[in-house]
Amino acid sequence: MAEGFLKRELPDAEVYSAGVEVHGLNPRAVKVMSESGIDISGNESNHVDEYKDITFDHVITVCDHAAEVCPVFPAKTNKIHHSFKDPAKATGSEEEILSEFRIVRDEIAKFAKKFASQI
Repeated sequence: MAEGFLKRELPDAEVYSAGVEVHGLNPRAVKVMSESGIDISGNESNHVDEYKDITFDHVITVCDHAAEVCPVFPAKTNKIHHSFKDPAKATGSEEEILSEFRIVRDEIAKFAKKFASQI
């Protein structure tokens, strides 16, 4: 979801998304992002090691586990950590789970907008 919002907020930037674990694209994330007018259905679930040869200006981690085990990046890389609740761990009815996805989606949207305004 962060990739989708960052691409919208920073259309001229190269934005990559990867994780320290690969789980596939969550269909609920695709659904709630489409409600915000962003299509992430073609995105892929990539491992951070796929990008080890790229020099990044900014690396953003969005969960505590990723911040703890994320690879080391060059000193000039601006590392930013913002922990979001993992909506994939939500339980309850389908509507309750989707509600969690929407809450996190909206938090990520605000974060991406603020980040874009500051760089």
